Order: sequence, then C-alpha cells, then structure tokens
Amino acid sequence: MPTLPDLLSIREAQKLLAQYFPPTPLVKAQTLSTREREVYLKIETGLPTNSFKPRGALVALAKNMQRRSITEVIASSTGNHGAATAYAAKTMGIPATIFLPEGANPVKRRKIEELGARIVCAGSIDLAGAFQAAMEYSRRPGVYFLNDATDPDLPAGPATIGLELTEQLTDLSAVYVPMGDTALIRGLGSAIKQIAPSAKVIGVQAEQAPSYVLSWRAGRSIPTETCDTCADGLATRTPEDENVAAIRSVVDDVVLVSEDQMIEAIHHLHARENVLAEPAGAAATAAFLACPIPGRVALLVSGGNISEDVRQRAGISSAA
Repeated sequence: MPTLPDLLSIREAQKLLAQYFPPTPLVKAQTLSTREREVYLKIETGLPTNSFKPRGALVALAKNMQRRSITEVIASSTGNHGAATAYAAKTMGIPATIFLPEGANPVKRRKIEELGARIVCAGSIDLAGAFQAAMEYSRRPGVYFLNDATDPDLPAGPATIGLELTEQLTDLSAVYVPMGDTALIRGLGSAIKQIAPSAKVIGVQAEQAPSYVLSWRAGRSIPTETCDTCADGLATRTPEDENVAAIRSVVDDVVLVSEDQMIEAIHHLHARENVLAEPAGAAATAAFLACPIPGRVALLVSGGNISEDVRQRAGISSAA
C-alpha cells in the first residue's frame, strides 16, 4: 500500500542517499523574482541519470534487499524511473530488466542501455502495456518489481527533496511539484507538511494527461482515455485510489499546463536561467509563469532528459 513517509524514514533515506550524492542545489531564479516574490529553482538534473528518480529507486531497492533475497529488479517506466532502477541495480550489483512502452524517449532509453539493464518494449505511449508485461514477469522467483506508483518504501527517497528545501530555504511560501505517478509529490509533500506545514504544496500536470488533477478535485480516482503529452514523465491515465487519498492530504492545490506552456518554460529556463529541463521538469516553471504568486516560492526542476524533437520545439540546439 502506498504510504506517506514519516520523518524518521525520510531522515534514514537522507543518510542512505548521502553515500551516493550530495544535496541538490537551490538557485534563485533572477528572471522570475520581483520585489513581491523570491523564486528559487530546486534543480535535480545533476543527479545520476539526470533526474530526481534515483532517490526513490536506491531507497526502495536497498530496503527490500535487507528483507529478502533478490536476484533481479524490474520496473515499468516511460524512461526516468527505468534509468533510476537500472542505476540502483548497478550500484547494488544485481541485474535489472526495464519494461518500456513502444516509442519511449530515446534519450532515456539510451541511459538505461548504458547502465547495463535489459530492455523489453510493450504497449503504446502510456504505461499500461509495459506495466502488464512487468507484472507477469514479476511472478518469477527472486524478482522484485520496483513499481514507483505503489511501492511503499520509495516515497521516502523523493521526500528528501522536501527535507533539503526546508534546510536550504527559510519561510518557504509554496513549492510547485510535477505530478506523474505521484510518488514525488507524496514524498515531498509529506516532508513539507511535517516540517513547514504553512507552506503550500502545488501539484502540476499536463492538460493532456490530467488524471490525478481530476482525481484530486473529485476526491476519487478518475482515469482518462489517453495521456498523449510531450511530458512523458507526467503520462499517467489510471490513478491509484490510495495515491489519490494520499495527495489530497498533502497537496493544497493543483494546476494544469498546456504543451505550449511547457515548451515555453523549457525555453525560458534554458535561455534565461541556464537550466536544461525536459517537459515534466519544466512543468512547475510553466505553472508559475502562467500564474505567478507572491512570497518565497520553490519550483522543482525534476529532470533534464530532453528529446531532440522537444529541443527543436523549444529552440534549443543539440549542442546546448
């Protein structure tokens, strides 16, 4: 069952992750700040695999290896979680198999291959087919299916982002967080609400993949027919009931952003702040650009694995 991690488990995760990488930087966004607001970018793109995802994968795999014998770890993913699982497996010295949708982001697929994981492609752009194939494979003895949508240990990893934020920035007013399968916002939101409960946690999804925003607003799981968005990290269409309940307890508001708004945010971050973000990584900035708020605000830049076609749409050269 998905859980909201408590402070003890978050601090334990922080100690574990400190063995592999330091806290990520929090940088003032000069072009977004005014007299009424201080805006900061929490940049996760410098982590292994260029995304926040190794935080959760390392924590979940390490905890499960302490409990039982694991001969192989698997994941279904649109890319970033797959790369993080491959990285965690390589770090822990066990093989990994990653189930990807057909036509997965080639930049993310290449990262998975470089980390030595085996790749199996199944299904279309969303995760339904890849997830089903992974579920069937996970019935083999010794296989651990590291599912970032439902793994109860994983959210303590991304929760460490919230811990770092509260250590790096006092008087935090709000943090904007991209929402895909919600492990990120469940973990980060839980940390923020336990340490700085007055700070608002604002979830951001793509207009073309709005399942968790619709579910948060309705108070029940609302699946969507499609999730065809350039932000593959946000491409979810079948919310988990437990995740909906969890985000409603730690998320103060939700926002939808268009494809054009994410592309504009990618361009702004690169041209004005010298930060390269993929669409999901730029979603928080897109939401803030569309409707800025006063106070001390943090925008999470969750990943930078940008595909060539998105680079071209955002006016960024391949050499950048």
